[in-house]
Amino acid sequence: MSRKITISPITRLEGHGKIDIFLNEEGKVEDSYFQVVELRGFEKFCQGRPVEELPRIMPKICGVCPGAHHMASAKATDMVYQVEIPAAAKKLRELYYNAHIAHSHILHFYALGAPDFLVGPEADQAERNILGLVKVVGEEVVKEVLKQRNFAQRIQHIIAGHPIHPAVALPGGMAKGITEAERQEIATMARELVQFASNSLKIWDQHVLAQPQHCELLTSDMYRHQTYYLGLVDQNNRVNFYDGQVRVITPDGKQLALFSPSDYLDFIEERVEAWTYLKFPFLKKVGWQGFTDGPASGIYRVNSLARLNVADGMATPLAQEAYDKFYQFFAEKPVHYTLAFHWARLIETLFAAEEIERLSQDPEITSPDIKVIPEKTPSEGIGVVEAPRGTLFHHYVTDRYGLVQKVNLIVATVQNNSAMNMSVNKAASLLIEAGAADQKILNMVEMAFRAYDPCLACASHVLPGQIPLEIFIYRGGKLDRRITRTESM
Repeated sequence: MSRKITISPITRLEGHGKIDIFLNEEGKVEDSYFQVVELRGFEKFCQGRPVEELPRIMPKICGVCPGAHHMASAKATDMVYQVEIPAAAKKLRELYYNAHIAHSHILHFYALGAPDFLVGPEADQAERNILGLVKVVGEEVVKEVLKQRNFAQRIQHIIAGHPIHPAVALPGGMAKGITEAERQEIATMARELVQFASNSLKIWDQHVLAQPQHCELLTSDMYRHQTYYLGLVDQNNRVNFYDGQVRVITPDGKQLALFSPSDYLDFIEERVEAWTYLKFPFLKKVGWQGFTDGPASGIYRVNSLARLNVADGMATPLAQEAYDKFYQFFAEKPVHYTLAFHWARLIETLFAAEEIERLSQDPEITSPDIKVIPEKTPSEGIGVVEAPRGTLFHHYVTDRYGLVQKVNLIVATVQNNSAMNMSVNKAASLLIEAGAADQKILNMVEMAFRAYDPCLACASHVLPGQIPLEIFIYRGGKLDRRITRTESM
């Protein structure tokens, strides 16, 4: 008799989801599904609103990464009105945005990801959290984590007017500037953030790289997929979170494409499956071959590991040193090990901190020249940033009065959706034998998706106007009835 193992709710992530693992009569895994069971219709209910309201509305998609949606939305509205923002406004946006990246990365590593390594996947589930982390790294380290997250949040508050609901970026620039006293306060916090990020990498060295069992897990084939990678790069092909060209590399590290964010529809296509509210983007040039990896499959990955893989390096000295050490350890590029996302995230935290320090020392960020008034007829705009969880696309179409006619959001977690399903299925298939799955095994299955730092509140959108839903009814362990519904909103 076939049976099913369900992990619900899945833990240490933002949002709500579950994992269904289907076993055959011998107790081996037949298939696994990473399912998102919530729906949020931002693409639909933004229609008809004045486009200039969207940078204030879009941050409400998620309380963890509001800054990413705020910046992508602001960049999209800049393009809608065909306006170039002043240099001081761009620097303020970048300063704010690097603080947002640092804030999110610190949260994910210490509260969500690190317990799997620093506490251990075999630890009791009551210990696999930030409280269990205290026993491993010490109370003072955890206090420093909270302090530095507060610094990153404070910087966002100073610039954006609110730590969680930013409202400062608008079409044409920024609604307000910062004072010299605020610049100095940011610079002081930035110096501590750089030191903290450096120390975090030392903690990784001590508690992961120096531990053979953790190194074995980090380089396990169980958490490896040979996929394409996509991310923003600057003019020197280095990592940039706020601006740049979109670069795509093949599983063997060759450049497949380098394109302007406004051309994304020429390279990315989306498909839907009836059993989840998440879409499945893939590379048009390669095509959809189902949930499989390798050069013949159009599945690609985004987020921290992808950004390092598509780049030729980092734009700051300390992050570049960490980047070099990363690739020396794995002795390959691109790195295909999924758990390496955690290490890459720490390198990016250091890069963001260095960028905060660099920008905070630029006197131009206190300039009052931070906005221009849009004068052209609104039409269409696309804004792209590197969200903490990967490349984020905002695409708006308006009428001549600036009222929104169409919205398309392709968020990072959606772009990793196919890979997360493959990762969960591979881990489950290799770990579960004869139908046996204890808490350690189930946690190790969850580790397969947790490395991607998924944000399901951001991701749970559908193709405009459609809500696909598929329900399976089981009786006595056997599938009795399947109900499929597709209805218009």
